[in-house]
Amino acid sequence: MTGFTFRQKDGVCYLTIDSFSRTGLVAHAFTTRCGGVSEGPYAGLNMSFRVGDRPENVLINRLSICRALGAEPADLVAAAQVHGDAVAPVTAEHRGKGAAEAESALPATDALITNEPGVLLSSYHADCVPVFLLDPVQKVIGVAHAGWKGTALKIAARTVEAMQQSFGTRPRDCLAGIGPAIGPCCYEVDEPVFSRFQSVFPDWPALFTPAAPGHWYLNLREANRRTLLEAGLQEERITVANLCTSCRQDLFFSHRASGGRTGRMAALIMLRP
Repeated sequence: MTGFTFRQKDGVCYLTIDSFSRTGLVAHAFTTRCGGVSEGPYAGLNMSFRVGDRPENVLINRLSICRALGAEPADLVAAAQVHGDAVAPVTAEHRGKGAAEAESALPATDALITNEPGVLLSSYHADCVPVFLLDPVQKVIGVAHAGWKGTALKIAARTVEAMQQSFGTRPRDCLAGIGPAIGPCCYEVDEPVFSRFQSVFPDWPALFTPAAPGHWYLNLREANRRTLLEAGLQEERITVANLCTSCRQDLFFSHRASGGRTGRMAALIMLRP
């Protein structure tokens, strides 16, 4: 897989983005389900409190990956994701929000940005697209959660715009990583989703493959890549992981493949102190 590297440390397995690693500016990861202490449908490294797993297991799992990244759970910031396009600028005062329980997470937010070192941004996924952003010039980071609704709302572009407005980021300077998500091999959608994308993506034919009558396969990763290009990022600075979470249940949790009862991976990024 070009552009991403599998790593294993302290009993957990995760992916990193090669272009991000080369900057030396960030610690980051997209977790897999490999490692961890969760059991049953959450077996492995479930990172979410919101799926029915035992909270004590999630705490152990989060501690493991935080330590692997040179951070502590108290550095982590999480949001209550609602498939919207709200972007929250995060400061050091937010550290620990949503880290040890769901109730303290930032409300109704699907993307986080910061320019503060030592703040570990997080988002949670089990088919939805993780979008990592790094501005190595202004030293700004972001992470976004993009399911079909967030993708149609172009949350990736909203996140870049928020980085511009809050921290002076120039889109052409940004690096982006689009992590593992459900692929066009498995993500079948119906007429309402198809029509929504037709209305917001002028190049929508490139995103769909016909399936059964009234159904299509949708390429969410490509939709987010095109959104980042529209936002002003350079094509060669966007890395896409062509791994399908539904196909690779040995590595990832998949909401659709599991029938809805499963764990979550985490997208994590922190500017090094």
